[in-house]
Amino acid sequence: MGLRRPRSRAELFEASARFGYAARGFVYLVVGAFALFAAFELRGDAVGTHGVLGAFARWPLGALWLGTVGVGLWGFTAWRLAQCVLDADRRGSDIKALAVRAGQGLSAVIYGALAWSAFSAIDGLESFRSEDAETRETTARIMALPLGELIVAGVALFVLAAGVANVGHAFRHDFRDDLRLEGATARRVARLAKAGYAARGGAFLLFGGFLLRAALNARAAEARGLGGALQALEALPFGSGLLAAAGAGLIAFGLYGFVEARFRRVRAPDDLRR
Repeated sequence: MGLRRPRSRAELFEASARFGYAARGFVYLVVGAFALFAAFELRGDAVGTHGVLGAFARWPLGALWLGTVGVGLWGFTAWRLAQCVLDADRRGSDIKALAVRAGQGLSAVIYGALAWSAFSAIDGLESFRSEDAETRETTARIMALPLGELIVAGVALFVLAAGVANVGHAFRHDFRDDLRLEGATARRVARLAKAGYAARGGAFLLFGGFLLRAALNARAAEARGLGGALQALEALPFGSGLLAAAGAGLIAFGLYGFVEARFRRVRAPDDLRR
């Protein structure tokens, strides 16, 4: 029996993008699980995406977990860049399409940084501390710059805008259009996606709110990471229930990532198909 013909560049790119969706889904699945466990006092506080990498580092075969997630996130970063720069989704170039593509470009930067953090942990270049402590330290360094408080406020407004966009996406977008699924299965998956995007949007709104308060009060100590912002829900009336709902929603977002890894419509840029 002869050797299998090597995959084309387009096939390899599409496989990388799908692996990226799975890696992002896994990260958010664990973020949601930790929030759910925290709500029922089964473990410590909730964590965000960066805190999850710290958890991976402490797991058995931690380097393998980090490396696998890092490779996947690099693949997702490449896919986001292709969506932004090469219009891999064939959105066009009207105002709405350009706004979506700009958001995908920013997403590429965020997930590229997260992938770098995963690889840095393997190399021992980065020790994972409390997310809140790192957020406060970074906020304090930025505030020490000229117009630093305005910079922090701008970042906070960007995070808040991302939160609003995610919530809006949950209510307005027909996720069935993105997937190679039909019928009742597509409807159930769409409901899962809506719950996931709404929860992620709410988490971003909390995160951005703490960051904006820190900027307005010129107090870096008031900033919190994503995990700390989620944990703050417990201080509210019915806080444990709110944290549990947020955790369940983020788990839904993570599970939807695995569905996207298998069924999302992914097309490599035309240049890779030649």
